[in-house]
Amino acid sequence: MILLQSHSRFLLQTLLNRVQNLEKAVELDYHWVEFDDVRYHILVSMKNPNVLLLSVSLPIPPPEAVFIGGLPFGAIEALKAAYGVVVQILDPPRDGFNLTLKLNLGKLPLHEEHRYALLVKIASVREVVLGAPLRVVLKHLSSKTVIPGIDGLLALVHRSKESFFLVPQPDKVTVVFPMRFKDSIDIAFATSFLQEFVEARHTAGLNNAPPCLWSPNPPLELKEAPAEALSANAGFVSFVIFPRHVEGKKLDRTVWNLSTFHAYVSYHVKCSEGFMHTRMRRRVESMIQALDRAKPRVEEKKKSPNSRSFKRLSLKEARANSIS
Repeated sequence: MILLQSHSRFLLQTLLNRVQNLEKAVELDYHWVEFDDVRYHILVSMKNPNVLLLSVSLPIPPPEAVFIGGLPFGAIEALKAAYGVVVQILDPPRDGFNLTLKLNLGKLPLHEEHRYALLVKIASVREVVLGAPLRVVLKHLSSKTVIPGIDGLLALVHRSKESFFLVPQPDKVTVVFPMRFKDSIDIAFATSFLQEFVEARHTAGLNNAPPCLWSPNPPLELKEAPAEALSANAGFVSFVIFPRHVEGKKLDRTVWNLSTFHAYVSYHVKCSEGFMHTRMRRRVESMIQALDRAKPRVEEKKKSPNSRSFKRLSLKEARANSIS
C-alpha cells in the first residue's frame, strides 16, 4: 500500500527554487489543483521578490460541517502555531480563496535543515488547515478528555460537499467515513477493496492498528446525522482511535491518514483498475497470437519466367488438336 505525502510536491519545489534565487527578481503567478479539489495560487511580484503570497481554496463544505470564517474550526490557531512570524494570515483572503498567507522569505531560518523543515511545513498547509479540527479532537483524546461544548456527532469536510464524522469520547474517538464513488466499476472495486482492508486488520503484524469495520448500512454512531449525508454507495468504514494511537509523533501521522483516507482508497482503486486493464490487454494479445499461429499456411507457387505449365487434355480434345 502506498501512502500519500502530506506536503504538496509542486509547492515545495516552487518554494525551494524561490529561496535559492532570492537575489533574482522574478515574477511568479502559478495556479494548480490537487486531489479532493484543493486549489493553490502563488504570486510573487517584481517589486517585492522576498514576499510570496500563497492562496488556498478548500473543498466546498456540506451543511453539517462546521466552518468559521471560511475555515475549519481551529485552523487559525494551527497556522499560527506551525509557522510563527514567517507567515502572516491576510484578512480577508484573495477573491475565490479561503485562505491567503503572506510569506516573508527573508525571515526564514539561516540553518539549512531548519529552513527546509519549515518549507516542508508550509507546503503541508493543506494538512494544517483541513486537519486542524481532527487534531484538536485527538489531542484531547491523548489526555482522555473531550472538547468542551461538543457533545455527540461532529462532521468534518474532506471532499467537496462531503464529510466524515467523529464521535469523541474520553477513552476513544470513533471515525466514520461514508464512501461514495461516481463510476459503477469504482464502486465494485472499492467495495471489494474495503472488505479486504478490514480483513487485513486481523493479521498478526497489525494487532496494534486501530480496529476497522465495514458495513453496507450506516452504523449506529450516525443515527443523528442528516439523511443526505448518509448516501454512500460503497458502504461505511469505521475506525476506533484509542489514546495509544495519538501518542507523541503518532498524532501527525494519524491526522493525515484519516484526513486523506478517501483519497487513499480512490488511489488504490484506480491503480487496481489500471492493473486489471493491463492484464486484460496482455491476455487478449496472447489469445490473438495463439489464433494467428493456428491459421494454416498456404504456400503460394512462385512461377519463374522459364517455367512451363501443362494441362491434361481429354481424348476428344487431343484428336481435335492433332487434326488441326
